[in-house]
Amino acid sequence: MTDPYSYVVIVSALALLAYYFTLLMAGLARGRFKIEPPSHSGPPEYERYVRAHQNTLEHLALFLPGLWLFAFVVSPVWAAGIGAIWPFMRVLYALGYHKAAEKRLIPLYISMPPIYIFVLGSLIGGIIRVANAG
Repeated sequence: MTDPYSYVVIVSALALLAYYFTLLMAGLARGRFKIEPPSHSGPPEYERYVRAHQNTLEHLALFLPGLWLFAFVVSPVWAAGIGAIWPFMRVLYALGYHKAAEKRLIPLYISMPPIYIFVLGSLIGGIIRVANAG
């Protein structure tokens, strides 16, 4: 039987690949728009690539720990199932943002609930564990 945490590992790797996709696309845009390091300023088309990358990093800082906390205190299978939404939506978010700022919104809104579920679910699960341990 497969260790259920293997699914969380797979979702974690997919999340890191989604982040790397935004990193790669921002780096390629830097070259395409001829933006000299260390500047992050340029035409709005370039800045959308940078924002897609930075915003994905900001969300990743909540997603990954939340995923693992939820897996530990609630369920690794549920964590992986809920978490599988995030990497795909973040790639769609970035692709939409690259085209136009307003095209990022639907994938953004779909990618946010897993984070809320993980953080709040972990908190509730942790409180329940403490209460049951006493």
